Amino acid sequence: MSDPTTPEGRAELREQLGLYILDLDYTEPPLSMNKRMHWAPQSRIIREIRTKAWLLAMQAKVPTGCEHVTVCLHYRPKINRRQDEDNLVPILKAACDGLVDADVVPDDTPKYMQKLMPVIHPAEKGRAGTIWLTIAPIGDSQ
Repeated sequence: MSDPTTPEGRAELREQLGLYILDLDYTEPPLSMNKRMHWAPQSRIIREIRTKAWLLAMQAKVPTGCEHVTVCLHYRPKINRRQDEDNLVPILKAACDGLVDADVVPDDTPKYMQKLMPVIHPAEKGRAGTIWLTIAPIGDSQ
């Protein structure tokens, strides 16, 4: 399978599977369900993720007005250790809101968007951590 963390891999997956891959450019999760932070910095991070997802969707030319999309957040940490996938859900939520802002779908409700549980991939020696989003449009788009 192609490496979705490289430009060549993203292009290949787009061509073969119709997947759009957005590299969120984080080496570790900026939010977690376990992190307790003040509302102001948390709000800033959520806004940053949302804006980043919107901008990357526009740059990748993700179709707008899709009938439905399936979205999944992926994380490959720098080192292997026990981690819960559900701790990544706040990042997924903010990114999905950014896809709605980009008019990929009208809303992030189940009628328009299926959010898969985040996936944590094994660390790869010598590689930095990375977080990316996969988007699979289904049906007609504009």
